Amino acid sequence: MSDESEDEWAYAPVGTLKGLLQRGRGLGALEAAHGPGSAGELVYEGIRQDWRWDSVDDRHVYLARLVRDLELSPAPVIARLTGDEDACEQATRVLELLARSGSVESREALRSYVREGEHWVDVLESVARSWPVEWWDDLADVARSRLTGDEPLLWRCEPWVRWRPRFGVAARSGPRGVHTVEVGPSSGRLLALLADPGAAEGAKVGALNALAGRPPESALMCLVPSLGTSDGERPLPLLSRAVERLGALAVPAAREWVADGRPWLAWIGIEVLAEHGEAVDLPLLSRELAVQWEERCWCGPKVLAAGLARFGPEAAEAAPVLRRFWLGTPHSYERPAFVKALAAIDPAGLDRVYTESLWDCESDARLLGVASAPDVPWVRERLARLRDDPMEEPEVRVAAGRRLAGS
Repeated sequence: MSDESEDEWAYAPVGTLKGLLQRGRGLGALEAAHGPGSAGELVYEGIRQDWRWDSVDDRHVYLARLVRDLELSPAPVIARLTGDEDACEQATRVLELLARSGSVESREALRSYVREGEHWVDVLESVARSWPVEWWDDLADVARSRLTGDEPLLWRCEPWVRWRPRFGVAARSGPRGVHTVEVGPSSGRLLALLADPGAAEGAKVGALNALAGRPPESALMCLVPSLGTSDGERPLPLLSRAVERLGALAVPAAREWVADGRPWLAWIGIEVLAEHGEAVDLPLLSRELAVQWEERCWCGPKVLAAGLARFGPEAAEAAPVLRRFWLGTPHSYERPAFVKALAAIDPAGLDRVYTESLWDCESDARLLGVASAPDVPWVRERLARLRDDPMEEPEVRVAAGRRLAGS
């Protein structure tokens, strides 16, 4: 996605309600609850057009809560079930949550879709993960009548595991949890293969995969710069995982990689220094974070944030940039990392951040808010709502209950 104004996927400014809702910020949910009547249309827009920067970003609880709390009709969400597979998945997740929160209309819409909809298998498996068994168990005969035999293997998850006996499908035989592990070539042979300029990329990826599961091999360090793809644009798959096994051993080499002109090699070096670097590497990490902000690099700053947090107040120079990332990133999955880094580096003023996080789209952010938001009446009220909300993730509900019990 792009931040450019002419791009149809552009994010609205972070100071607007639309921009806050697009990013899943807690402040957006608060302003929508007490703000203009246009908030409802913006919520529906967030369900029609997936604003997530990355698939790991969470919006379903956030959007479903807004539909419920603003007392919006689920009808426009139900209408999305008739769209393509992505639209159906987005609508399904929101409707599942609305049903759990008491919306009979949402519950019946999904049950009806299982009977008649195109992507019914995906919807059925999704509700079976989310709903009490009594809400979907009676759909077994519907499913049996709709199966054509062309579906992929179904019998590894609910509802199919529960329905095996009814459908006459035998359980998988053989011992469970027993896996045969092939030792494979020696590490020396794997390293020799990686050093061979004539070896196929696929073979090298296999070697890296094997080394990633073994004790660190220091001889890998001198090979890393040669392990890019044939076009020179990217590292070979699994190279970062193999380098990760080297730990602090790779720090001296990582300082050289960072100075290399190839961005992929420099980033592998940054990853090593973020996790294992020393005080001498702190200015470089701070500069890299600032560069990523200027270039709007939304995937990866969490690595730098975690690395800077290791240095505590010594990394104070990075605090303003960390705050900008927290305020502005559309990649909500990374947002909790910026809060954690600020807590270690410069915690002044974080009470507001923790309080807003109680409404954040990411459960990890809500957990931070549950643990650290100030003990004031309206925070306790929000904690009680989280504890009792059937939409909420179990770990957040438990944490909120414990915080209330402790206070």
